[in-house]
Amino acid sequence: MDFKQAYILENDKVQLRPLATTDFDALLPFSLNEPEIWQYSLVQASGEEQLRNYLKLALDGRALGKEYPFLVIDKKTNRTAGCTRFYDIQPKDKCLLLGYTWYGKDFQGTGLNKQCKYLLLNFAFETLGMERVEFRADNDNKRSIAAMLSIGCKVEGVLRSNGFKPTGERRDSIVLSILKTEWELEVKEQLKNKLAHD
Repeated sequence: MDFKQAYILENDKVQLRPLATTDFDALLPFSLNEPEIWQYSLVQASGEEQLRNYLKLALDGRALGKEYPFLVIDKKTNRTAGCTRFYDIQPKDKCLLLGYTWYGKDFQGTGLNKQCKYLLLNFAFETLGMERVEFRADNDNKRSIAAMLSIGCKVEGVLRSNGFKPTGERRDSIVLSILKTEWELEVKEQLKNKLAHD
């Protein structure tokens, strides 16, 4: 993966483009008005200071060749909808994680997430040649887990007490994944069918 390249993934519903520092103003309304978005997130972005830090960490990760963050734009309304990213990218082992995904409340439950995941998974497996895409979430975040299961992820297990919640309590993280063979044999077509019905 060329981290200097501006990858743009899109269809008629959504566009994913590289996150930039200039996106601060577009993301600020979410940061100020919807702090609950980051209830389960390891990196908080509520409030101006935390949003600046969020952007810095994401862009530093890209500069180091470890992460590739995207801004999500809903093409139907031409509005910024949220963010997502590839992270812990391991080219040698052909593995990466997909996460840090969040959407504003107007875009939750609209099918936008499935559109994004299709584009990202297709890119990861078919352009980048990945063999495994992993997902993680706070084990208490039932909504996020349900969304991952709905796109075809398989549960691998739970990492017990492997980090901190924003509250300072310890967090258990559920691990899910999709393998390239699963994508090719079933997940891609199943997801395409769901998108066609949305």
